Amino acid sequence: MPPRKLKIELHDHEGTKYVFTVEGRLTKDKVARLLEIVELLGGVPEEELILPPPPSEMTLYDRLKLLIERYLSDAWFTSREVKEIYEHEYGEPVKLSTVSTYLARMAERGFLVRAGPSSSRRYKLRAEAARPVIRPF
Repeated sequence: MPPRKLKIELHDHEGTKYVFTVEGRLTKDKVARLLEIVELLGGVPEEELILPPPPSEMTLYDRLKLLIERYLSDAWFTSREVKEIYEHEYGEPVKLSTVSTYLARMAERGFLVRAGPSSSRRYKLRAEAARPVIRPF
């Protein structure tokens, strides 16, 4: 199993920014200890945190959403760019038509904003859809 990386960013009530990064072999115990520190600093209580399942247990749709949140949260992008990131990240091919279909569904469901004609369609993560605090790498 390749080394994992977990990054947590939070701000306390005074506006101080804290960034915690853990790299290497992550265990449930290590993550639990880190979340205890976050809670002590006034972050989100542990029972409110929703950690996504590992990508190997996710559907293609959910893996695409995760990649968009991770790599494309602040920029406009195309289906082709998402396809390239997916293939680089997971080392497996995906059809451009499949990516385009899923991005259209994400836009219909309010996760993405869609702009432009079909020949040069671009997407962007809707600001309200972004998940703060925990972003696994």
